[in-house]
Amino acid sequence: MNAEEIVSRLLYRDALMLVIDKPAGLPVHPGPKGGETLFHHLDSLRFGLPRRPEAAHRLDKDTSGCLILGRHPKAIARLNELFRRNEVDKVYWAVVEGGPHEEEGEIDLPLAPKSPDRGWWMKVDPKGQPSLTRWRVLGRGEGLTLLELRPVTGRTHQLRVHCAAMNFPILGDPIYGTAPRFHGPGLHLHARSVSVPLYPKKPPILVEAPVPEHMRAQVTMCGALPENPDDPA
Repeated sequence: MNAEEIVSRLLYRDALMLVIDKPAGLPVHPGPKGGETLFHHLDSLRFGLPRRPEAAHRLDKDTSGCLILGRHPKAIARLNELFRRNEVDKVYWAVVEGGPHEEEGEIDLPLAPKSPDRGWWMKVDPKGQPSLTRWRVLGRGEGLTLLELRPVTGRTHQLRVHCAAMNFPILGDPIYGTAPRFHGPGLHLHARSVSVPLYPKKPPILVEAPVPEHMRAQVTMCGALPENPDDPA
């Protein structure tokens, strides 16, 4: 990915905040194995400011969609406080295998690291941190369901573990679901929108990311997108 491509994924920009449509497969931060990350492209998003922006929250490497960036230290501090107080509303779309019988509900299952060696792999654990996800059905297809997921808490891999624990794992999940480790269909989890109450005297800023190409066929099959592939939704 080059500078022009990352700039083309900009969804929102003002003096304090950027929102970009992060592609699936691109880590946000550098890891021990190296390789390309969003961090390497942040200079392309300065837009005249002396410092590069910083991510205000996390998205998994294989999750696509809305990622919020603060443009300078005061903005980052403001965003961090909003996230700390759970005032940023995050909505995800997930295509899951099978699906719930009901049309909406909550998953209230505490989570903890699976083992000391793999701190970012999580499991349901009564002694873990409280974790709450609200969900509703957006559409159903043959053997698949499209869910809207709203994480009330923000634990690592929360949505993936919660869906798997309810016996409807996210399609393409090689860790908690049934997908192969390599050459699978890609994780069908997309940060669809964010609503950020950034300015006290103004309405929250609502930003929406289009459905990524690798999810469009399944989302369409579940009835949530028109059959016309040129539709930007």
